[in-house]
Amino acid sequence: MPSLRVSEWRKLPLSLTELCIDTTLRCGQSFRWKKTDDEWHMVLHGRLLSLKQDDTYLHYKATWPSKTSPGSEKPSVPVKEESPPPLDSLADDTEDLIRHYFSLKHDAGALYEQWSQNDANFRRKAPRFTGIRILSQDAWEALIGFICSSNNNISRISQMVHKLCLHYGPSVARIGGGSADDGELLHDFPDAAALAGAGVEAHLRQLGFGYRARYIAETARIVAQDKPPEWLETLTNPESPGWGAAERYGTKLDRVSYREAHDELLTLSGVGPKVADCVCLMGLGWGEAVPVDTHVWQIAQRDYKLGGKVKSKTFSKAMYDTVGDHFRGIWGSQAGWAQSVLFTANLKSFSDRSAVKPEVEGIKIEVEEKLVLEEAKPKTKRKRAVLTETVKLEEVSVKIEDNDTKRRRTRSSTRK
Repeated sequence: MPSLRVSEWRKLPLSLTELCIDTTLRCGQSFRWKKTDDEWHMVLHGRLLSLKQDDTYLHYKATWPSKTSPGSEKPSVPVKEESPPPLDSLADDTEDLIRHYFSLKHDAGALYEQWSQNDANFRRKAPRFTGIRILSQDAWEALIGFICSSNNNISRISQMVHKLCLHYGPSVARIGGGSADDGELLHDFPDAAALAGAGVEAHLRQLGFGYRARYIAETARIVAQDKPPEWLETLTNPESPGWGAAERYGTKLDRVSYREAHDELLTLSGVGPKVADCVCLMGLGWGEAVPVDTHVWQIAQRDYKLGGKVKSKTFSKAMYDTVGDHFRGIWGSQAGWAQSVLFTANLKSFSDRSAVKPEVEGIKIEVEEKLVLEEAKPKTKRKRAVLTETVKLEEVSVKIEDNDTKRRRTRSSTRK
């Protein structure tokens, strides 16, 4: 392992009501953070970022591999071993990165107060879940992470994302060891080109990704080979540009609206309305995006009486849009953030904070996306892709299984 450049622990004045990392980093937004004792670790934009928190400060430090200056996107290949230059001789932008990543430009206290005034249900539940913030993640990582989320749980999604980094991402630094050569080696997230190579789909299937392997490989190929480098950034909210976007692409990009960004994402393999909204909210800065999954659908029916008097386990695309529009009408331009607070309150892992036991555990959301290809014939139109969707909620009492396994069981039961 090459020499490392490690900053001292620094601190940022930040109360737990403005940011609680123990809640924000494990509520299903990002899938790469690792906790050891009281510290959280993740490789972010070429550096290992370590965080810990007390009542009044967020403490942070950064570790860079040798030959990589603070602010570099990826570590370069070391030419020869040598002592790294002093850290204070380099521009350290880690505090700026933290402010960007945790969306600290927004006043969480003021927003919570606004949502509480407009919504009695939020007012009842929010005091137990202060400090939740929407992360401003890399759009590409958010896209692939939420493709992995289809019919999945947070633990298994995290395992898949870890495998992507381990097999295809650049290594950066180790955690949990007494020296630079001990402990677990952490990697950055792989770029689209790394996941677009020949054999990636087959390898991901071997690693247990199931049908998602094809979605990831196809989407990586489209982004790496068919789209211009700045394509994802053009889908980003101009008020919340991606980290380092101005340096990479300039400031005069032709940008689109939230609806247009959402529709563009739907053209990618493995992306339906819920995944598209997750990417819009947590990767593209569109605060009004409201992903509707199991928990949000249950909340909409139980607490806001949407969907009629009879609780339904199936809802249409029209109802999906109705739920999102309803919450945008209540919570405004940061509706996705408010929704994430209620989403977290509905998770079993946070049930010790809730006055009422969450009702949706043991239910999964299944978004079936059927892609019908009309075969192209000579001298006729190209293949046309028709996407139809149904959304089902199924009660389960065991861990979510891969679709391939479920199909085998179904056939087996039929033969009996």
